[in-house]
Amino acid sequence: MTDDEIVLAVRAQVAGRELPGPASPEDVGAFERLVGHPMPVLLRRMYLEVANGGFGSWRVVSLTGTDDWFSDCADITMAYHAFGGPDGDDLPSGLVPLMDRGCAMWTLIDFRTGDGQMWDWDPNLCCIRHAPAPLGQSLAQWLTDWVRGQAHEGPYEHRVTDSPRCELP
Repeated sequence: MTDDEIVLAVRAQVAGRELPGPASPEDVGAFERLVGHPMPVLLRRMYLEVANGGFGSWRVVSLTGTDDWFSDCADITMAYHAFGGPDGDDLPSGLVPLMDRGCAMWTLIDFRTGDGQMWDWDPNLCCIRHAPAPLGQSLAQWLTDWVRGQAHEGPYEHRVTDSPRCELP
């Protein structure tokens, strides 16, 4: 699917959900400056053309504070700071928490990649140091799978659940 087709398909998928209206370009720019990387183009379009959060199977967190909370965090900035923000040690630079899956598990997106490569965050498998892992899937692929009813929502089978490299607290 093209990005245009994905935007239209996501709009149709969320019709009737009573999601917040789209975010503003200023809010996108402010978050990009905080992260230090441009937002992946398709994610930018989702926030600007579909809704300020709430789309996706686990409902993407809002870019800015709304009356709708799609995680334990009010917005993506709060979630980003909860992971340590731009100077934190919990995530590599440019990885941003996107969807709260519960039980400390998140789906992340990589702002360092133009296509928004998706990552898993699951500290329940091993330890915090090994919690993030790439999924080998772009945001476009993930959204396409979701609108087709084929999204894998985790836990991800390829993740190692016991590693001698783990450093338990």
